[in-house]
Amino acid sequence: MATLHTYFRSSAAYRVRIFLALKGLEYQKAFVNLRQGQQTTQDYQQINAQGLIPTWEDDSGSYSQSVAIMLFIEDKYPTPALLPSDPAKKAQVLSVVQHIACDIHPLNNLRVLNYLKNTLHLDTAAVDDWYAHWIQLGFDALETTLSQTASRYCFGDTPTFADCFLIPQMYNAIRFHVDLSAYPTLRRIYEYANTQPAFIAAMPENQEDAV
Repeated sequence: MATLHTYFRSSAAYRVRIFLALKGLEYQKAFVNLRQGQQTTQDYQQINAQGLIPTWEDDSGSYSQSVAIMLFIEDKYPTPALLPSDPAKKAQVLSVVQHIACDIHPLNNLRVLNYLKNTLHLDTAAVDDWYAHWIQLGFDALETTLSQTASRYCFGDTPTFADCFLIPQMYNAIRFHVDLSAYPTLRRIYEYANTQPAFIAAMPENQEDAV
């Protein structure tokens, strides 16, 4: 059986958990505690040289990076489809994915926040300001984009890769007390998605390693 190396609060792992739940795929979980530094061990870095979460292992090999993992699984298990077949619509979905994965999340992940606190010695207020700045800058553009395409989900009434990426980023913004009042479209998508079984199953608080 395939294995997902995951941590309950990892946004990138959260994306993949949503995706796998929407696909209805069975797999086992291997828990890697980021707070305890388990991702830096030699054993784990033999699986994932970057020492990051998630990693997907199956009978064909080992794969890292959430976008790559999801594209691999989408190709291998195309039903239900979580990317549009139309090239233009697929590009729209992947644009939102890249917006979150490349322009929002990397600036606010655990490695960056720890560097700000432990190496640059910024206080909690300054770190929180940093976090909110990049979230709000990214969400300003997402709100504009998705207000033109969203219904229940980011692109109509069917979930796509975009929802797998948006929901964890919204979860983190709420966790860090970012003001989301300016983003009614994003909030509506988030609230609806979190009533659906696949999204509920993937929530951090519903993971076996949640503490």
